[in-house]
Amino acid sequence: MKRKTVQLVELITFANEALARTDNEATVGFKEGICTRVEKAMFLADNYNGFRFLDNNQTQPYTMGHVSRQYYFPKDRK
Repeated sequence: MKRKTVQLVELITFANEALARTDNEATVGFKEGICTRVEKAMFLADNYNGFRFLDNNQTQPYTMGHVSRQYYFPKDRK
């Protein structure tokens, strides 16, 4: 089977859009899954550049505020 490469910037853009969602289907579990996947991809690519919370007043682990975040793009983004 032929492998397909996904651009890291595209993955981060998708993740940031999904993590900003506020509808009923964007649960904590849904967002935790996205965080896990995008962080794993960035670490594997040796290109993790961190994230920021969308609301710094809601950062307790296992809460909606903790997983509502925006990842920074790689520093070598072109």
